[in-house]
Amino acid sequence: MAVTLWEGIGYIGAALFVFLVFVFIYDVTQKKHAVLHNYPVIGHIRYFLEMIGPEMRQYWVAHDKEEMPFDRTERSWVYTTSKGINNYFGFGTTESQYNIGYPIIKNAAFPFPEHKATSPDDDPTSLPCVKIMGAAHNRRRPWRPHSIVNVSGMSFGALGKNAISAINIGAELAGCYHNTGEGGVSPYHLHGADVIWQVGTGYFAARDKDGFSIDVIAEKIAANPQIRAIEIKLSQGAKPGKGGVLPGPKVTEEIAAIRGVPLGEDCISPNSHSEFSTVDEMIDFIELIAERTGLPVGVKSAIGDEHFWQELAEKMKHRRQGPDFITIDGSEGGTGAAPLTYADHVSLPFKIGFSRVYQIFQHAGLSRNIVWIGSGKLGFPDRAVIALAMGCDMIACAREVMLSIGCIQSQACHTGHCPTGITTMNKWKQGGLNVNTKSVRFSRYIKGLRKELISLAHTAGYEHPSQFTPQDIELSTGVNKFSTLEDVMGYTPDPTDFVSMKDLTQV
Repeated sequence: MAVTLWEGIGYIGAALFVFLVFVFIYDVTQKKHAVLHNYPVIGHIRYFLEMIGPEMRQYWVAHDKEEMPFDRTERSWVYTTSKGINNYFGFGTTESQYNIGYPIIKNAAFPFPEHKATSPDDDPTSLPCVKIMGAAHNRRRPWRPHSIVNVSGMSFGALGKNAISAINIGAELAGCYHNTGEGGVSPYHLHGADVIWQVGTGYFAARDKDGFSIDVIAEKIAANPQIRAIEIKLSQGAKPGKGGVLPGPKVTEEIAAIRGVPLGEDCISPNSHSEFSTVDEMIDFIELIAERTGLPVGVKSAIGDEHFWQELAEKMKHRRQGPDFITIDGSEGGTGAAPLTYADHVSLPFKIGFSRVYQIFQHAGLSRNIVWIGSGKLGFPDRAVIALAMGCDMIACAREVMLSIGCIQSQACHTGHCPTGITTMNKWKQGGLNVNTKSVRFSRYIKGLRKELISLAHTAGYEHPSQFTPQDIELSTGVNKFSTLEDVMGYTPDPTDFVSMKDLTQV
């Protein structure tokens, strides 16, 4: 006999009632959560609201300029730029321009004529690096990066295969490089873009059963010519001086094979390198890799103790050896999991950290020999201009890249439950991230950012953004008072060697 509609509703209601009775009994008998004991059943609403709190606040509660780490207007700019739609804003600025630290880019009375702008290739957004990596130390395979805007280190494992693939394919479309992160080179980093292979304290993908292996590095580089440089990670802005952990359940057979670690066991990055513990030993390690591979080799670090950098500059000047590039990561950075105190209070913010290190090498007469890369919330035109004016040759972006492929800032990167399938190994959630669509979106973001940097350079009277100087930037330093970036930071970088965009041919 067929069940009527009302009978069906009755069965569902009865099942729901039984379910709620079981939940009630569980709640009043469990000893872990006081809220659930005191407010059985309805207490679960509190945990649900807590879980979706970031999304609730960003859409319904927070003002456009209130959210952190990226406010709504910043995310909107990335989203619209990556989608190739109107990324303009109307009705004037919503910023408080007299707030301490607010930057102003000074326009020239006679801008650089856009009709005179040239490009080393057919892409009007092409923006190669002025310097050549490895040239100062005569590496066998020097390299001029084709873009001054690139992808910072994000490992396969922290990000899923679809996210890594989309970024790499998009990087090839945009002509920028892709940093592997300390998880090492995976098949998903090898879809065609130039790659910087980051080697961290765990030496993942650069090790055999006994640990670090120069033979493994040499073999992989020989087999993959798109690997153009090696970056030795000393520390990162999110958690300097602390190693990362990839939990055992996330160490799949594929990740174990790529990283060279046991299957199903926690993959722990030590907090320090085992191959060196002094500045001289670090330089020896750099030269070992450079000599064996022919590639430029650099270091990445968050900035704390300045004595290390002073000693490094002295040793480099004396030995005429050392890193070809230095990536300075500000404490603002951080795509993955980190203890709260580390994220909030350990290492210096980008502007302070970079300026201190740059001046050390400038006083030693070495700053022109190094390619300087800045990282830490620099993937926006105004911040990139400031970094370039301070002496950066390039910038590297991470979270802005994630936003461009669909990140909604749910701040669930550390949980493995990323709702957009970016920072998770869950196959179902990764399935929602279409590689072909997202790769195009990412390439649009990079090209859109470069296009705006070129436009700002023209506005200030320059052809290339690397020509910006600290005199071109003013910062609010008090009520009705602005000072140049040079006055605030206390130095002027070495002038750029840029002559013409046509001279920036590929190396």
